Amino acid sequence: MHRALLVSEILLEVFMYIKKVPDPHVPSCETPLTRKSLAALARTCKTFYEPAMDLLWAKLEGIAPLLSCVTRLYPIIYPRNSEYFCFDGIEQLKPLSEHEVPQFLHHAFRVRSLRIWNGGHHHFLSALPMETCMFPRLLSLTTHADLNKYLHLFLSPTLRHCTLPAVHPDLKSVPILCATLKDLSIKSLGHTAADMQVLYDSIRLCKRLVNLTCPLLDWTTWEYLSNLPTLLTLEIWDTLPCHSLGLCNLNLAPFLNVTKLCFFISRAAYTIAIMQHLEFPSLNQFEMEVSDLPWADTKPLFHVLSQHKTLSHITISSERGYREPRDLLVSPSMPIRQLFCLTQLRTLHLKFPYCSISLDDDLLLEAMSGWPHIRMLEFIDPRVVEPAVIFHGIFIDPQVVPAVTFHGLFTALHQCPRLHTLNIPLDAIDIDIDPTAEPFLHTSLQNLNLTSSDLSDAEAVARIIFSVLPSVDRIFPAGDEPSGVYLEVQKHLESFRASAVLSPHILT
Repeated sequence: MHRALLVSEILLEVFMYIKKVPDPHVPSCETPLTRKSLAALARTCKTFYEPAMDLLWAKLEGIAPLLSCVTRLYPIIYPRNSEYFCFDGIEQLKPLSEHEVPQFLHHAFRVRSLRIWNGGHHHFLSALPMETCMFPRLLSLTTHADLNKYLHLFLSPTLRHCTLPAVHPDLKSVPILCATLKDLSIKSLGHTAADMQVLYDSIRLCKRLVNLTCPLLDWTTWEYLSNLPTLLTLEIWDTLPCHSLGLCNLNLAPFLNVTKLCFFISRAAYTIAIMQHLEFPSLNQFEMEVSDLPWADTKPLFHVLSQHKTLSHITISSERGYREPRDLLVSPSMPIRQLFCLTQLRTLHLKFPYCSISLDDDLLLEAMSGWPHIRMLEFIDPRVVEPAVIFHGIFIDPQVVPAVTFHGLFTALHQCPRLHTLNIPLDAIDIDIDPTAEPFLHTSLQNLNLTSSDLSDAEAVARIIFSVLPSVDRIFPAGDEPSGVYLEVQKHLESFRASAVLSPHILT
């Protein structure tokens, strides 16, 4: 054996490389080929044994591999020496006996990351003493199953990342037993008042949280988090109707280091209340996915966002929303104009009904003039076809008629030299420029989505893109298959590019 392999750092690098070698027959990061290679190395010599075994057991998908170390269970979990686990009928087997526990825990101390998909094996653990720490070196625990009364067995003093499917009755044991916990994630789809109180009490026991994902919080818990200097990101998940936060009578400190806020909720009222009462002086990224976003909520939402001048990434999505007939008579561009003061904006993704109803050449130029660093701009209206309405004798067609022309688009693009993704409704029927006479080139734009625009002359549109936007090679989202006129544009665009490669002088 080469002397270099006696250096532990070098040996570990070699083994890590082997761990990353993909198995062409299994599309997974942790493949049977990887496990076989590490197992073979562990059997080679004493020098290889420890580092190979540490890597072999470092990442587990469930506790079945540990159960297979129990002599009684091995032929059941691996029937006929199969390399894949068998789970049929395993729930009916007897729990581990006292003398089988050491076999089960033989390699548990090597596990650093554990992901549990189902709870069919947990009944085996009833023989373990209450004070048992099954995984003393565990760093990450992700479970999609309810661990019932066995949660404490999976907790470790070294645990940094914990993901649970719901608020667990023994949730307070997580911050108590895992003092160095940094990431806590709970995306509960349903909860009682008692569950929520357990959640609040548990969060207020966490001392070093960096990332928190959880259901709705009350003001007292928000107050505690505002004084937690380690906190960087917050995600609030709740698909049920949001309860009212009530009046905020607390003097909350600014969230000095929080850079990312995400809300995945049913209505925007909770988000608006949080943004109105709390300060996030370092906020960089805001994301909200809401079930319903009525037009009446967009103005207060955009107003509170406009108060956070450090924002550079904004994403707001909703599949449903509505406008009262009287709303259609009010200037629809006012909410978006409130964001023009965010001069550091890099990404703006809006996907909700009526988000582009007033977008025209003038508004687009005004927006891009206010966002000189913008790199991604998307206005996506998911509305289905709606009937026109008559309000106070005025005929109102709620459908979006693209009012941004090619000329207006290229004028606005002068203001945003770094823009690389654009998805807005465009008037591609009345073509108002001559691409052969257009002196402007925008080389940064790479992704142009025209699937929300009506097209008439596919060849003319393709020639404009080819002549003015040389880095754009498709007009539809990556992964989608174009059809109809969009397919024609794509074919013309590819034809122009091929001709330019073969005979560069033809299209100049």
